[in-house]
Amino acid sequence: MTNLLHQCEVLIIGGGPAGLAAGYCAAQGSQRVSIIDDNPALGGQIWRGEQAKPSTPEAAFWFEKVRGAKVEFIRGARVFNKVAPGRLIAETLDGLCELSYQKLIIATGARERFLPFPGWTLPNVCGAGGLQALVKSGLPINGKKVVVAGSGPLLLAVAAYLRKHGADVRSIAEQASLGRLARFSVSLLGQPAKIFQAVGFKQKLMGVPFLTNCWPVEARGEEKLSSVVLRQGSKTWEVECDYLACGFYLLPNLELPGLLGCELQNGVVRVDEFQQTSVPEVYCAGESTGIGGLELSLVEGRIAGYAATEHHHHARQLFSLRSKQQRFARVLNETFALREELKSLPLPETLVCRCEDVTFKRMQAYDSWRAAKLQTRCGMGPCQGRICGAATEFLLGWGMESIRPPIFPARVESLARLAQVADQLRDA
Repeated sequence: MTNLLHQCEVLIIGGGPAGLAAGYCAAQGSQRVSIIDDNPALGGQIWRGEQAKPSTPEAAFWFEKVRGAKVEFIRGARVFNKVAPGRLIAETLDGLCELSYQKLIIATGARERFLPFPGWTLPNVCGAGGLQALVKSGLPINGKKVVVAGSGPLLLAVAAYLRKHGADVRSIAEQASLGRLARFSVSLLGQPAKIFQAVGFKQKLMGVPFLTNCWPVEARGEEKLSSVVLRQGSKTWEVECDYLACGFYLLPNLELPGLLGCELQNGVVRVDEFQQTSVPEVYCAGESTGIGGLELSLVEGRIAGYAATEHHHHARQLFSLRSKQQRFARVLNETFALREELKSLPLPETLVCRCEDVTFKRMQAYDSWRAAKLQTRCGMGPCQGRICGAATEFLLGWGMESIRPPIFPARVESLARLAQVADQLRDA
């Protein structure tokens, strides 16, 4: 197993929009700047696979900016632990990579929230963004019947993408009410780019039923998904489909900032006006500070990049733009807040922790995440609670009380080598 040491002045974790913007702005300070990402290419979830052929002018702009800046890239490496102050360790296909830095910018983005319901573990029941990522990676979708369900603007983007690639999108089920969506539409009046995007989605999805106050209550099938049952008010009906793309809005990825001791507040990383966390020289930008969309991620990344390289004047010039995007983010989160009815989705026998086969009934016997984890092993499988932890937070009001390394599953040889590295640093 190889063991590489990578040293830089500014290290950015995450190669999505926030990370790219932070990298470009930090590089203007003539610093040694590095971006590390666990994917083989940059772009994050929103611009996945678009580095060679961007789908939007905005993506093309930032890829070109970063390409021309003095930024080093480490791809296919996943940070899973810290070994000392100013030093993280990542796992690659070939071994370990030690990352030594003076300033750190965390731009780890967000993931989809999954809520358990009968049949949600059937093959071909996927996250909305997850199915899109699979199609981008080569999964054939042409002619396949797809239902897109859950909550959030991602549903429209995914449905449009799948339809463009030949999917038969049968319906889009959005749990938010028509009234909330109407108020959200009014908020777009100050966001011309988003209005243009919304009109584009409407044109691309012409003829596809868009149902509000609607959500899936059961996925049916024998060896794999064959249909989904949708509910709208008191009405339920069954829709035949090959895939169910289902995601109930987004959740910030907080494992790394939590491991580093960054203060969390209301489910996000608390930052100051320069995007600095409670840990000195550690900054955070993008969805980890709150779900807010592409534009907010970009401006936060720019502020963090400038601030990390002591260009506070440039950072301050972006404060008003950030405030505008934060106002939009508040409306966004209010619009797609999950309704109480969704707490009744799982039946007693419905699996909540898929990794360890823990049912909802078994979890209900406990009063906290820690107690349930100790007695049932929930959250101790490969996903490390990323799915069931978020579900129980909504369903039972629990919170994950601690972050323990490794924050991602790691090879045994990596953990053994990590212990050796820690011993060497202590002896140095």
